[in-house]
Amino acid sequence: MDLETLRSERLRSHRLTAPAASLVDAAAHLLAVQSQEFWGGRWALAVRTRAARGAAPTMRDVDAAFDSGALVRAWTMRGTLHTIPSRDLGWVLEVTGERQLKQAASRHRALGLDDDTMSRAERVVRDVLADSGQATRPELFAELEKQARIDPRDQRGVHILYSLAVRGVICQGPVVERAAGPAREQRFVLVEDWVTDSASPADPLAELFRRYIDGHGPAGPEDFAWWSGLPVTIARAAAVSSGLDPIEENLYVSASRPRRSGGSEVFALPPFEEYYISYADRTTACAPEFLAPIGPGSNGMVRPILVARGAIVGAWTHSLAVGRHRDDPVPELLAPGAATDAEIAAALDRYSAFVAG
Repeated sequence: MDLETLRSERLRSHRLTAPAASLVDAAAHLLAVQSQEFWGGRWALAVRTRAARGAAPTMRDVDAAFDSGALVRAWTMRGTLHTIPSRDLGWVLEVTGERQLKQAASRHRALGLDDDTMSRAERVVRDVLADSGQATRPELFAELEKQARIDPRDQRGVHILYSLAVRGVICQGPVVERAAGPAREQRFVLVEDWVTDSASPADPLAELFRRYIDGHGPAGPEDFAWWSGLPVTIARAAAVSSGLDPIEENLYVSASRPRRSGGSEVFALPPFEEYYISYADRTTACAPEFLAPIGPGSNGMVRPILVARGAIVGAWTHSLAVGRHRDDPVPELLAPGAATDAEIAAALDRYSAFVAG
């Protein structure tokens, strides 16, 4: 498959040129959207959703999907926070959870988080959430220190919450409102209380591969291995058991691809964008000379990107700090002339409307 066709097909699979009918539909199609930057994960869904009754989805609309329980955020794969439909959380962790915990084991030992400490922490967290229904990270940290004498500093608290989330005990659900600007954090909840509908695919590993291809194809087992955090050998087995036939060697597409719609071919996409980050070879979307300025950088960050006709042509910045969240996003073109000023402005205006709404 030539590069232009590959990019075009991926834009369609990513619902960028074939927007979903709703935010939840967009989330279900991609299955898991990288969201360690909470605002970025929310924009990733909105930019993939078409306007309803003339109104494009806003950040408040995405927050409402979290508040209703349709979406949650958890460490679903690679030790990284993702937004995922709540009904898919359990079976995805069934595939990825054990490997994530094994990879974190040495770090947990270094932090002194042995089995006894983890058990005490779990009891405290369960009791707090059973009593209150939901709690913020600082609130849980305070109770860990008060009730279990566990110091949450030096990432101990974060790794306790991570372990509980990967084991399917807790997840992040309702959004914490912020009167002076867009919300920036969520409350933790018990999965058993918050998630009221759970999917149960017959073969979770095969389903994970199929769903990855639905939202990211054309792609291959090596791409799936990177995205899921699973070994390549398991990824290849997943491809075989998926029932999908490769269209070329190691290249799979969905059995039913969404229909393209007219619209812009230039997009302002969030940090850690799935269209860029979710493949073993990122040069399909990004010229090699642009990889360094886009990231991951030395701090592990991947910048928000400008995409024109499937190619990354620049980056952009914006702050959600109080008093600055209504400022205009600032573009940084890496490939001058690859998109017009009007196209770039329209893409960034769409994001600004999402925040302001």
